[in-house]
Amino acid sequence: MGKKNHRKAIRSLTQRITEHQEKIRLELEKESPDQGLITHWEKEISAFEKGIQQAQKRLGN
Repeated sequence: MGKKNHRKAIRSLTQRITEHQEKIRLELEKESPDQGLITHWEKEISAFEKGIQQAQKRLGN
């Protein structure tokens, strides 16, 4: 992958993290939030963050 693709991946993953954080926020506002769903989204956020770190490493950041 070229640098352009790594930067695009970082932007995409950052956007996905923001979307998942919003989903978690909305779920927590419910009277009885689904903890299983929240845990799932938190695991995905961790995976996205790892992907960002790998892309940054490849870019030399």
